[in-house]
Amino acid sequence: MIKPLFQKVLVAYNGSESSLHAVMYALIMAKQFKCQVKIVFVVDTVTIKQLTISKFVVKDEGEELQNHLLGDGERNLRYASELAKSKEIKIETELRKGAVWSEIITAADEFKADVILLGGSTSEAIFSNKKDVVSAQNSEIIGSAHCSVMMVRQNQIEQLFKLV
Repeated sequence: MIKPLFQKVLVAYNGSESSLHAVMYALIMAKQFKCQVKIVFVVDTVTIKQLTISKFVVKDEGEELQNHLLGDGERNLRYASELAKSKEIKIETELRKGAVWSEIITAADEFKADVILLGGSTSEAIFSNKKDVVSAQNSEIIGSAHCSVMMVRQNQIEQLFKLV
């Protein structure tokens, strides 16, 4: 017998609207396909360290920024847990620190994920010459992951989520 395609789904969640849509998509998948879901928020301590080394921010500001982002991560993961609970779905959440793409891949490997869900924007920035941080991180995840990666660009995901 062939195992289901999606038994374990990992979501890279950064608090953005598009990554929240990926969370909702994963919860819909969990409800429909009975798969396990893990939501991971990564505080990008590597970029903060680079900003400190380059003297763009002073050390105290870097530490303050990291603490602020840790708080954001905890709040966002609590919100994701509340969404799951509202649909009677059990999920795992994890707050990590480091390089976002590397931590997402490591978390997916440790979880033995079948797929990583990423929030996709309506723009095609990930494949354009724009080199913003999020699209660069998504490109690294897509290129380096050991499992399938899916960009969630589902229209009307919030309405679909309400129906589940």
